[in-house]
Formats: sequence, C-alpha cells, structure tokens
Amino acid sequence: MPKEKLNSVKEEAEKLEEVVEEISDQQLIEKLSQDNEKLKNEYFKAYADAENFKKRSQREVDNLMKYRIQSFANDVLPVLDNLERALSAPTSDESFKTGVQMIYDQLVAALEKEGVKEIEALGNPFNPQEHHAIAKEKQEDVEAGIVTEVYQKGYILKDRVLRASMVKVSE
Repeated sequence: MPKEKLNSVKEEAEKLEEVVEEISDQQLIEKLSQDNEKLKNEYFKAYADAENFKKRSQREVDNLMKYRIQSFANDVLPVLDNLERALSAPTSDESFKTGVQMIYDQLVAALEKEGVKEIEALGNPFNPQEHHAIAKEKQEDVEAGIVTEVYQKGYILKDRVLRASMVKVSE
C-alpha cells in the first residue's frame, strides 16, 4: 500500500508540475505577447516619426529652392528703383537713356525668369497684403478703396511678397 500511495502521490505531483508548467507557459506567452505589442507600437511610432521627419525635411528643401533668390532680389530692388529714376530724369543724351533702358530691361527679365514680378497696383482694389497705403484722398470719379497713385513699386516672388507697393488710396 505504501508503494501504491507513493505512486499515487508521485502521479499527482507530476500532474501538479504539468499544471504549474502550463500556468507558467501561459503567463510567459501572455507576457511575451504584451511585450510584442509594446514593441510593435514603439516601432510604428518610430516609423511614423521618421516619415514625418522625411516629409518635413523635403518641404523645407523645396521651400529653400523655391525662395533661394529672395535675399538677392531684396538687395537688387533698390537698384531697379534707381534705374527707373534715371529713366524718368530729363536728359538730352538719348544714347545714355537707351543704355540705361537696356540695363533696366535685362534686370527685369532676369528677375522675372526667377519668379520676381511687379505687383500691379494702380487702378486695382487696395490689398493690405500687397499694398502699403501711405495716403488717402477723396476722389469723385473713383470708388473707395481703389489705388490711385503708386509712390514705390512693390514686388512679389512666386507667392511671397518681397516688398509691398507704397500707394495712395481713394476714400
């Protein structure tokens, strides 16, 4: 009997070990599954961050390329203004005036090639994003809010204002 009891206890002990192992395996599987989910989430977050960084960097590079001439154009605009003053000044030397006109035309063409254009202001409605009103004047034949005089030309680079036009606006 003691041998049978011993075998019975031994069998029960083996069954308990199997149950314990089974419980341990289930806990291990559950823990590994949780760890796996956590790592998957971290991976997807890192992947999303990398993609966002890539897109943001590409946008920055695109903007740098699009507006690369902005600083140069801002430096050249006063030269353009001075050439316009030289062309409007009275002179009897036509060859000088022709030479200045050719330089002016070449400079305007080079700027236009890079996307710099004059803001058309005269006769157009006042736009505070493109025009800087420095005077107002009531005029009978012009409706309110129309640019009646341009004191200094404004310029735009693609879709960005380089310099607003200084204008007089009707009241």
